Amino acid sequence: MASPRHVHSMTAFSRAEHVASFGTLQVEIRSVNQRYLEPHFRLPDTLRELEPLLRDALRERLARGKVECSVRFDAAEANQAPAVNSQRLKDIADALAAVQQQVQSAVPPTTLELLNQPGVLETQHLDQEAIKAAAATLFDQALDELIDARAREGEKLAEMITMRLAAVSEQVITVRGLLPQILERQRAQLLERLEVAKTELDPQRLEAELVLVAQKADVDEELDRLTAHVEEVSRQLAQKGPKGRRLDFLMQELNREANTLSSKSVVAETTRCAVELKVLIEQMREQIQNIE
Repeated sequence: MASPRHVHSMTAFSRAEHVASFGTLQVEIRSVNQRYLEPHFRLPDTLRELEPLLRDALRERLARGKVECSVRFDAAEANQAPAVNSQRLKDIADALAAVQQQVQSAVPPTTLELLNQPGVLETQHLDQEAIKAAAATLFDQALDELIDARAREGEKLAEMITMRLAAVSEQVITVRGLLPQILERQRAQLLERLEVAKTELDPQRLEAELVLVAQKADVDEELDRLTAHVEEVSRQLAQKGPKGRRLDFLMQELNREANTLSSKSVVAETTRCAVELKVLIEQMREQIQNIE
């Protein structure tokens, strides 16, 4: 089998944080299985215009999954508090000193009154472009981590599926080994029924009955298709790119052959093999639901 890193799960989580002079940015991305790609974004109002850019980045690198993306920005305290314009304050103080020299009775203003003068207190203006650029870069970092996490989870899924494929092949080999025994047992049972019924058939009629019994018990075609499907699943696991839908279809085909094998079963051994096949296929199908 080729590298299991070619298999990506749709279930993963990533988180990235960036601390700068303007404040702290945090990005969280969560993804779960979904038939198609379904992105959801939660952004602060100041970064809302970034959503189309982030959405395009997501679509370029992910094919399936329900993906929730959250971006949070907390401005630094220094940027939240107003700052004193020292030059403006000095100009006002100088003007007041000049007034007091001219008008001796003038009452000097309080500190609060000085601060309330126009232009003395200024709100810090954040560099929005720098914040947006940092948020976009941080999102790419979180997306990289999410994809790595999906690949690691996919590697585990590929290993579990490969183990069950080997078990399916073992069941196919078991049934193939039972076929001569099954046909012989069917022949013996037919002859026994004829003996009990004290019925004699001419050789040609007997041969025809034996051929009919053999046809009903013949599962070579089903076993061949099971083998072919197992090989195709292995091939798909080794392919690059999304493969979950194709694998899900192959599970349906495997299950179809297992059901046919069960319906043709004439002995307990093949019935047990068919049941085991269906259990293995269902286990693989559950894992494949999470594959991109």
